[in-house]
Amino acid sequence: MPERLHAFILGDVQGVSFRWFVGKEAMRLGLRGWVRNRRDGRVEVLAEGERPSLTVLLEGLRRGPRFARVEGVDVDWTEASGEFSDFRIVPTA
Repeated sequence: MPERLHAFILGDVQGVSFRWFVGKEAMRLGLRGWVRNRRDGRVEVLAEGERPSLTVLLEGLRRGPRFARVEGVDVDWTEASGEFSDFRIVPTA
């Protein structure tokens, strides 16, 4: 059964290709949803798919790309809505 991962990543995560890193990993894992920067300096991720793939994505979020410094990841798990057909990088919120 598909699930939804909604995460906020804190730290030095903007201006270090974090969104590109997440998008590439999510597409590799066959996930659907989006990633965006937040005006408060966090990165927000909403991804849907099977739990094992979402868990791999979450491990990547905690690590981040090479130049990022992740200080924390706030995560919420819920049932997938099925509203997404692909994974996208969306505008800042």
